[in-house]
Amino acid sequence: MYNLIVIGSGPGGYVAAIRASQLGLNVAVVERAEPGGICLNWGCIPTKALLKSAQVFNYLKHAGDYGIQMNGEAKPDFEAIVKRSRNVADNMSKGIQYLFKKNKIEIIAGFGKVKAGKTVEVTDVAGVKTDYTAENIIIATGARSRELPMMKQDGKKIIGYREALTLPKLPASMVVIGSGAIGSEFAFFYHSLGTKVTLIELLPNIVPVEDEEVSKQLERSFKKAGMKVMTDAVVNSVDTSGELCKCVVKTKKGEDVIEAEIVLSAVGIASNIEGIGLEDVGIKTEKGKVIVDDFYKTNVEGYYAIGDIVHGPALAHVASHEGIICVEKIAGQNPDALDYGNIPGCTYTNPEIASVGMTEKQAVEAGYEIKVGKFPFTASGKATASGNKDGFVKVIFDAKYGEWLGAHLIGDNVTEMIAEVVVARKLETTGHEIINAVHPHPTMSEAIMEAVAQAYGECIHL
Repeated sequence: MYNLIVIGSGPGGYVAAIRASQLGLNVAVVERAEPGGICLNWGCIPTKALLKSAQVFNYLKHAGDYGIQMNGEAKPDFEAIVKRSRNVADNMSKGIQYLFKKNKIEIIAGFGKVKAGKTVEVTDVAGVKTDYTAENIIIATGARSRELPMMKQDGKKIIGYREALTLPKLPASMVVIGSGAIGSEFAFFYHSLGTKVTLIELLPNIVPVEDEEVSKQLERSFKKAGMKVMTDAVVNSVDTSGELCKCVVKTKKGEDVIEAEIVLSAVGIASNIEGIGLEDVGIKTEKGKVIVDDFYKTNVEGYYAIGDIVHGPALAHVASHEGIICVEKIAGQNPDALDYGNIPGCTYTNPEIASVGMTEKQAVEAGYEIKVGKFPFTASGKATASGNKDGFVKVIFDAKYGEWLGAHLIGDNVTEMIAEVVVARKLETTGHEIINAVHPHPTMSEAIMEAVAQAYGECIHL
């Protein structure tokens, strides 16, 4: 018998397993595919490899702006770009296998299903079923691309994010339905390589979870680059019978028909909770999510759940922290519950987006009297020197007590900057402590200090 069996080896599962091993538990991980889960193999990591190729290509297209002359036209090798992305993912997956070996974690290959009596039934590729028992079981089975009834994915003309990573050739045209992080990132990637992209969003703003000013800035940047963006738009049907897909889109102006080689459905994700034995064990769910307490314990003793299958942001870093908190509690430690109000979110378009905490609208609706500071990258020396001046840093403070309520960044490399805000909010840092902390010059991160100073009427460079 194991001390712990983890079902799933994504960023929640593998981190939980490693932390449990560090705490002296005897651990096994059940995985039906590649170690690392969707994030490492078909999500976070390979998409960032694709986006880096797009970024490099964009630089080459604008080399003359930096005083560099090129002989001949830069052209993307789509097959090589995809191959590089897959190699990056494979290397990361092998890294997880190394970490499992280093931490003496057993990998059980197959499909895991929970049973009563703290048992996991594993079905291998040959269909052979084997039962394994443990004192504790963590379910970390992740999520998949959500399908709309009127837009079933066939993997060829209507695709999800997984197929978007490995298309055999660069499509001439693409409709992307849904402008969350996944949709916006793929829209940027394919548009950068030369695909004619139409990005369609049901809500009034793209990247709708972001602060409205950030959403508007990204839309402006996309349109300036030549991408077609449609908001307040509903896709009523998709006809795939012809050579091109025909999307009937309803807007405030009426119906429009958009034709494209490929339709990418990026309308969210669905939790992988079907067929894994939850009903047999009596584990309660609600609206497609497993119900857990602050330390990820289900209603059944000895069974836990983390990551995309529980309520909360479906983000890799969230799953990892949930896994650590869960196993530390199992091991008898006294971890703090996760503060879901201080979770950063990142979107790796160009410009990038990074945010944490409340938007301005949320803060006002919550009844706060607020101070808002905003510093545009057009006033940043580093951004001007880099040639990427789109975007800004926006910060929101409670005017009464000085609590840092939120920060919303859009611009070059802002995903590398947001951690300063997360740590500052964790430590309950005041605005003047940020203003008085010396930020290096010239850097993009100075914009955080300047935005905070602007909120308090002390900004120097604006």
